[in-house]
Amino acid sequence: MKNSLQELQDYFGLSFKDPALLERALTHTSYANEHGMLSNQRLEFLGDAVIGLAVGRFLFDRLPDDEGVLTKKRAQEVCEASLAAFARGFRLGDYLLLGRGEEKNAGRDRPAVLADAFEAFLGAIFLDKGLKEVYKVLDKAVFPAIEADLDSADDDYKSTLQELVQSEKRTLEYVIESETGPAHAREFVACVRFIDENIILGRGCGTKKQQAEQNAAKAALDLLAAADDPSDGE
Repeated sequence: MKNSLQELQDYFGLSFKDPALLERALTHTSYANEHGMLSNQRLEFLGDAVIGLAVGRFLFDRLPDDEGVLTKKRAQEVCEASLAAFARGFRLGDYLLLGRGEEKNAGRDRPAVLADAFEAFLGAIFLDKGLKEVYKVLDKAVFPAIEADLDSADDDYKSTLQELVQSEKRTLEYVIESETGPAHAREFVACVRFIDENIILGRGCGTKKQQAEQNAAKAALDLLAAADDPSDGE
């Protein structure tokens, strides 16, 4: 665990009644097995239900669409890649307790590890102080990103790209590669790639993370379109 748990609590304005719950939420199974302690798996189960409910309510309040559209949108926002992106937004990986093997395998940035830990983190908060306290995290780390996605619905290159690769049963992830400039004029550079593969499909920049990700998806779509163009290279 590179950073202190108090630092994490301070970032969101949390104050755990039972700090052991927070430590368990950040304990990967690899570390738990090495040290004979409980892992975050049960808390992950609870957190999955918590974020599903909260994101469902958030979308219900903002979108007039029917059940099918809302269900699809919620699935997009709570999938492994999205949860990992939320976790990266506040460097959750720096707080994880990992076993030696997982540490060597760059587990702090693995999408599956981050997504599970994020759900466990929310589950621990819910157990400790209830749903209202969970919203301190969601309001800061999740809902702004989803709101940006809703605002960019007319140019939703991310969804188009996901649908394009879905038939191949492959999963995409978006990574913020750099963040520069003063607070009032930030510029983000994002790339999109296949999870667990070092294959970058596209890069994009923007003044918001979501904008950079959308532009990365657009670059990937342009690349794939060019590759499929039969006139290319003639």
